Amino acid sequence: MCRGLQIFLGAVLGICLLDASRAVAADTPAGDRPKRTPDSVYVPTPDDVVAKMLEVVGVTKDDLVYDPGCGDGRIVITAAKKYGCRGVGIELSPKLVREARANAVRNDVAQRVQILEEDIYAVDMSKATVVTLYLLPGMNVKLIPQLQKLKPGARIVAHDYGFQGRVEDAEKEFTITSKQDAVEHQIYLWTAPLPVKSP
Repeated sequence: MCRGLQIFLGAVLGICLLDASRAVAADTPAGDRPKRTPDSVYVPTPDDVVAKMLEVVGVTKDDLVYDPGCGDGRIVITAAKKYGCRGVGIELSPKLVREARANAVRNDVAQRVQILEEDIYAVDMSKATVVTLYLLPGMNVKLIPQLQKLKPGARIVAHDYGFQGRVEDAEKEFTITSKQDAVEHQIYLWTAPLPVKSP
């Protein structure tokens, strides 16, 4: 797929997901309502794509993995369980936060995984050595100021979407066809400092 078509389809998907998230928020019980309307609905990353992302980014036991928009926590939980590292998931939905915390307990990694009920744009991620992204392109762009605070050598791995041309091309790019959904997924890798293009 050409990059222009991919960006166009990402924008269309973003509009559809934003409309869907607003509709879902309106029907959500008060105790499960997030602090603000989410930018998208939660779509989980297939487990085999999670595994490939963590392999591509080279997670080790010494890493601190941050996952903004962590959903059910599967990325940081998998990282902690497989590699013995620490992880921080950031999620706006109270319901998903509860699910992610329960998943961490169920997988015996609650002592290494922290799930924050916060807005991803308000969390300081500067201590992260790895950041994983499965967000819409516009959301990735809004995170650029936070990602620019990562220490040199920190790694950023993104699933399917990059930064709408605001950042130089990824250092590495991989394609994986998931056995779970039979869909082709893209994985992109950058190393901090994030190579943001001049305006």
